[in-house]
Amino acid sequence: MTYEAIRCEAEGSILTVTLNRPEKLNAYTAQMGAELADAIRRADADDAIRVVIIIGEGRAFCAGADISSGADSFDTTGGGAGSRNFGDPDAREKGGGADFVSALFNSRKVTIAAFNGPAVGVGLTLALPTDIKIASQRARFGCVFARRGLVPEAASAWFLPQIVGLPQALRWCLTGKIFEADEALRGGLVSEIVLPEDLLARAREIAAEIAENTAPVAIALTRQMLWRFAGAELPFDVLKVDGPLVVALGSSGDVKEGVSAFLERRPPQFPGRASSDMPALYPWWKEAG
Repeated sequence: MTYEAIRCEAEGSILTVTLNRPEKLNAYTAQMGAELADAIRRADADDAIRVVIIIGEGRAFCAGADISSGADSFDTTGGGAGSRNFGDPDAREKGGGADFVSALFNSRKVTIAAFNGPAVGVGLTLALPTDIKIASQRARFGCVFARRGLVPEAASAWFLPQIVGLPQALRWCLTGKIFEADEALRGGLVSEIVLPEDLLARAREIAAEIAENTAPVAIALTRQMLWRFAGAELPFDVLKVDGPLVVALGSSGDVKEGVSAFLERRPPQFPGRASSDMPALYPWWKEAG
């Protein structure tokens, strides 16, 4: 796929995906969503890539859906103007139209959202499935759907409470207000705020720490365990998975290398690859898509 709405740049084990419609404040379109999903899946299949950073070009991360068509911008019926933003309405009714959600959620690679500026509406929700979120002092956020007569999309009614808790998610979604980076930090949406000029460097620093010190297979399994079991009512389903995984990994080259590197006080060189060396138990879940 040739990308137009995003730009991808690999540097070592880190892939930076830039939302690239700066003249529109990186406003979301169906094309952008499809390109983002494709880039994430390509990175997922590439063992050379360990971490993906998502950032916006220019002064915005993503200002929300492209509403340049005016009042009809969200109308997808009969090939309406909203089809450019959201794609085929029949696909959306069947749970499609936001393929980047499944691409990010099912990824075996760590994903980092670096909010360089406003992230509003889908501009925020497209980044909710990322694992680590940091923000520039210039970032602003908004779950503005109710102010546009809409409901939260891209499964954000699940992701947002998982990340910040139900009371905070309700407050932001029911008021629809725009809030600053410091409120996002207090609410748990982002883990840190940095100077604008330091944002990408800080994201790369976090990415490098992960890439240089952790095992790809362990990371792929860990992020799935945390996302999929975070809302579990009881711990017993987790025990059915983590115990067998520890047994399966215990004799692996990765564990032997991890222990040896620790004892020898040297950087690890893990032999396992997420593309080919996942334990037989993976995936332990069943889901459509």
